Amino acid sequence: MLIQLYKIPIRDLVKDYSNDANAIEEGVSGWSGKLSIRPKYQREFVYNDKQQQAVIQTIRKGFPINIMYWAKKDVYDGFYEVLDGQQRTLSICDFVDGKFYVKDANNLPKYFSNLSQDEQDAFLDYELMVYFCEGSAAEKLEWFRTINIAGKPLNDQELRNAAYTGAWLSHAKSKFSKTNCPAYSIANAYMSGVPIQQEYLEKTLDWISGGKIEEYMATYQYAIDANDLWQYFQKVFAWVKMLFPTPRSDMKSVKWGELYNKYKDKVFNASTLEKRYHELMDDEEVECKNTRDIYYYLLTNEDKYLNLRSFSPKQKQLAFNIQQGICPICTLTFTDISKMHADHIIPWSNGGKTTQENCQVLCERCNKTKSNK
Repeated sequence: MLIQLYKIPIRDLVKDYSNDANAIEEGVSGWSGKLSIRPKYQREFVYNDKQQQAVIQTIRKGFPINIMYWAKKDVYDGFYEVLDGQQRTLSICDFVDGKFYVKDANNLPKYFSNLSQDEQDAFLDYELMVYFCEGSAAEKLEWFRTINIAGKPLNDQELRNAAYTGAWLSHAKSKFSKTNCPAYSIANAYMSGVPIQQEYLEKTLDWISGGKIEEYMATYQYAIDANDLWQYFQKVFAWVKMLFPTPRSDMKSVKWGELYNKYKDKVFNASTLEKRYHELMDDEEVECKNTRDIYYYLLTNEDKYLNLRSFSPKQKQLAFNIQQGICPICTLTFTDISKMHADHIIPWSNGGKTTQENCQVLCERCNKTKSNK
């Protein structure tokens, strides 16, 4: 990797700046059209207002900002792409382009056009320190990973995106990785996460691949589109909305794709599910730490998803005394109560309550065997 340091005035950077709001990537350019500000391996724009304004105020005060890296494009002589510094570059260009304002010393909002001519010239004459890098695609990508360890690190999915660029990823990002993207419009009432931080894309990839995201992305990297992934996502949430047409906040952390993969062919009744949900919420036997688990129980019918009320030590001791330490299943006698477990005589799933009359103690082996039946 060949690296040389240059000083680039902001007025040169912002010349012929273009930002296509509808483009997912490679729709942003500057430096007389010779600089691609958002190449395929770059993350989406994630700076908030405070971070953007900090960049502008740093420059206006004449303080140095971190060095940026531009990489020479492989096939275009004299053309470069931002290897590191995209967030700062976009903040600078958008400020000059009038996209946002900063506060002056009197706390008044000032767009670039509101600055005096001297202030504008001082801003435009500010020199950015930029390393120009030249090397193979593999070297650039490895350098991109290295320099992004510092600052605001890339998350796991952003790193995967950097490794598996192509038409497939571009199409996937158009569906899953933009604010108010199609995936968000469909599932935001049932799914947590921020699309621009790649959380929708990562979760969907995790579901469809059974946790093998890298293998899935490697398989489809050179596909012409991500229709398989997009159609899968739509099927998952069409199924969810059919079963639970009324969204609730406790649904958002449910791993719907995993449930869809396993139970999509099982017949459920939406009205029955809704009724049972409210019954469980009102059941004093169910002590849910996270009501999300109720949805897992409704679809799997596995008691492990519910935190059922336990017998008290006093109830257990009384049952032990009544049984004289004898396990009613294996009929062995135990003198140590710690070797026995309190258990419902009539299972909770069959209407049994956590009362003294419904309490028995079983030895550890019999309790485990009973629980697995």
